[in-house]
Amino acid sequence: MVERLSRAVRTTRRGVRTVLTPTGLRGTATEIAWVAAHGVMYPWGMARRERRRTHRDELERFTLSDLPPVQRGLLMGDVVAAGTPIILVHGLVDNSSIFVGLRRSLRRRGFGRIITLDYSPLSQDVRQVARRLGALIEKTCEETGYEKVHVVGHSLGGLVARYYVQRLGGHARVHTLCTLGSPHGGTSAARLLPSRLVKQLRPGSEIVEELAEPAGGVQTRFVAFWSDLDELIVPKRSACLEHPDLSARNVLLRGVGHMSLPINSRVVREIATLLAHLDEAGETVTAGVTSIDATAAPVEEAAPRRTRRRAAAR
Repeated sequence: MVERLSRAVRTTRRGVRTVLTPTGLRGTATEIAWVAAHGVMYPWGMARRERRRTHRDELERFTLSDLPPVQRGLLMGDVVAAGTPIILVHGLVDNSSIFVGLRRSLRRRGFGRIITLDYSPLSQDVRQVARRLGALIEKTCEETGYEKVHVVGHSLGGLVARYYVQRLGGHARVHTLCTLGSPHGGTSAARLLPSRLVKQLRPGSEIVEELAEPAGGVQTRFVAFWSDLDELIVPKRSACLEHPDLSARNVLLRGVGHMSLPINSRVVREIATLLAHLDEAGETVTAGVTSIDATAAPVEEAAPRRTRRRAAAR
């Protein structure tokens, strides 16, 4: 009991120190502003959920003349990458409105098929949502003719997508899976609510233990974004994906709150670049693009220019 209390105190102190930095204060302000804006948009997402269970944002083109250079460049350079479906999966007690910014940014960069899975967590668990995701992906592949898709999952959505890939044979369909603040190792914050679904997010839960089992033969590439300011992931590194059988890269972001991850410019840029420059085997094909090799060193958010200049001066 004493040891647990001492660990909690140390964790709290680290969290306070992280917040009370220039980066932490900016990130906290952004988080508060985005949560407020998201609250305004949330009813719109709920209304759309009632109209249809999935949202498709697709564009079939016969001319490129009206596109800006970035979109035109992707379509001309790699029409397969531009057309490969991207499935977005939201988190707990959320809806597709969390992806408004990410969806717009991906479209602006030339990706033409973006589909959002909407689900209600009230009466479902991780396995049920993962099966729904699998059904959507199969339907999407049948309709588009593509054999594989990319998936981006925020929070619980990332864990759902990983369960589908790792436990339900989804690696045959998912080329790349990006998770944003997903509790791969569980989160102690889940102890605050007693619901069945939330219990599955606790450290040591049956779902977490299942995902820790051997996963030989999984060819899907994983990128896990995690933040030192994520208030819902305790401890923070639980959002890292560490599994000996999976090809994964963990990207550390400084001063980004949990809800702000889908709108963070670094996250959007990394995802867009990654999905635009991978061949069918999942390797990077453009010089300068960050490797997705699991042995690569963890990537951290670059320090602000002002900070770097001060460091150089010293």
